[in-house]
Amino acid sequence: MQKILVWVCVALLVGACSSSEKALNGDAWMFKSMERLDAYNPLMEPDRRAEFYCPVRKKEVDWEERSVFNPTAVVKDGRVWLLYRAQDQYGTSRIGLANSRNGLEFKKNNIPVLRPENDPMKELEWEGGCEDPRVVQREDGLFVMTYTAYDKKVARLCLATSYDLLSWEKHGQVLRERKYRDLWSKSGAIVCERDGSRIVAKKIKGKYWMYWGDTDLFMASSEDMIKWEPLEDKKGNLQRVLLPRPGMFDSRLVEPGPFALIQKDGILLLYNSANSASSGDKTIGADVYSVGQALFSAKNPWELRARANKYLITPEKDFEKVGEVSNVCFLEGMAWVNGRWLMYYGGGDSRIGVAEGKQ
Repeated sequence: MQKILVWVCVALLVGACSSSEKALNGDAWMFKSMERLDAYNPLMEPDRRAEFYCPVRKKEVDWEERSVFNPTAVVKDGRVWLLYRAQDQYGTSRIGLANSRNGLEFKKNNIPVLRPENDPMKELEWEGGCEDPRVVQREDGLFVMTYTAYDKKVARLCLATSYDLLSWEKHGQVLRERKYRDLWSKSGAIVCERDGSRIVAKKIKGKYWMYWGDTDLFMASSEDMIKWEPLEDKKGNLQRVLLPRPGMFDSRLVEPGPFALIQKDGILLLYNSANSASSGDKTIGADVYSVGQALFSAKNPWELRARANKYLITPEKDFEKVGEVSNVCFLEGMAWVNGRWLMYYGGGDSRIGVAEGKQ
């Protein structure tokens, strides 16, 4: 009788596994390393010669004078395009654009491509500016950017679109409901798949999905990538899908990195994290920003399947350890270039670094 019960249990377990997703194959789902390309680092630095007429200040400003950091990357027309955050002497952020044939040597545009203007978004963007872009493509070729509008009081996750990466149309806040209008929200990483060198948003259960937030991670879904609905629990509260972990490198906060990548084991989310001074990893120090990895279900994107216990990269180089904010490696850009993953990150909230991701 006991043997019969055992075999029944085994059969039920096998059936459950076959009807859902396959069991994970160890740590094959994650990146094994993120190797800095030191010959090119720092990849980009502040440029005090870059001038731009700001329509809000009504004068020329050195829009890259203070810092350049937190870039996203896309491949278009055989080139790698980097959209990055730059700060002027007043601390106002704008989004700049640079391009490269090899993903390692970039030529910048003279003026920012997304910035505060005298437009309906001014009240949300001035004078903190437009921060931390992440860009992916829709199937029809439309580029969709999530970015943070900051009025120096509240950070709000916003959206813009473009077909050429130069001219952008702003669509306002991602969280449009009145109850979320003044909620601190940022860092939208849309679920995508790789199609050659293109990173294209992919629908799951008939919808596009986005991870967003800092401190805790939440989700939103959309049918067109323009209008988004936050994922809520049965009580109408935002559903948390990833939390900080006491005693770990990600003990103070977690925040999405680049797009979330669909692969055979599920959805890989590279995320940024900070270490708690009181309850974190004692080997890396307080408030250190490192990059972590998490795997979510490809069928139910809100379900966490696995999580790396070791960071992928943590500050080691001088430009990562010293800057506007010290001890920061903040990953937002990832591109498939000549058969390898190039990863672009902010170092010390002041400069941009590049590394190769090894799977």
